Amino acid sequence: MMISKRILQVIALFLFTLYPAVLHADASLVGFKLRLGGRYDNVRMCVATPAGVKGGIAADISLFTDIPLEYGATVHLDLPVIRPILFGLAFKMLQFEPSVALRFSGQSVDRIGWIAGPVLGISLHYGPDYESESSGDNRTADFFAFGPIVGAYVGLNFHRPGEKFDFSLGVSPYATSLFGLRDPDNHKGIVIGGLVDASFRFNKTKR
Repeated sequence: MMISKRILQVIALFLFTLYPAVLHADASLVGFKLRLGGRYDNVRMCVATPAGVKGGIAADISLFTDIPLEYGATVHLDLPVIRPILFGLAFKMLQFEPSVALRFSGQSVDRIGWIAGPVLGISLHYGPDYESESSGDNRTADFFAFGPIVGAYVGLNFHRPGEKFDFSLGVSPYATSLFGLRDPDNHKGIVIGGLVDASFRFNKTKR
């Protein structure tokens, strides 16, 4: 339960810092994102692969907001939801990777436009390393680790005038350096991966 409380505290803090930006962006858009891909990871345990395997499948459902800037640019704020909650409740782990992206979009042709831009984020981990079993006597010691995320996004936006949402489909390659924090074994390593993102973006109604 302790790790679950920590997860909720981290998510609540991120939402608290995000709320003022969304509140004052009258034209901002909100939505949710389905994410599926894979990664190489020589630091953290992957719950979808056997002990000793470096990496595996990556999946999540996240919430996001797009805050428009000038010249077709937007600030894209992404908040992972399902993976941190699932890992906390089922595996007593924390994997939380919020991110911010600067996205640029081109003019649409037949209601289809391109979107691309850089992504920066932070990766927070609490749990065992990749040599660990998910439970039992062969589960290794838990440790904290963190590090920066550097990546990109390239995709297509499908405009749907008159409908409740627009749909975007794209890919997000990324790399992360992880460092143990107050870790007796001094874990450190790299994560390299990519995700296919299916985004459903709803118009925000002004009140």
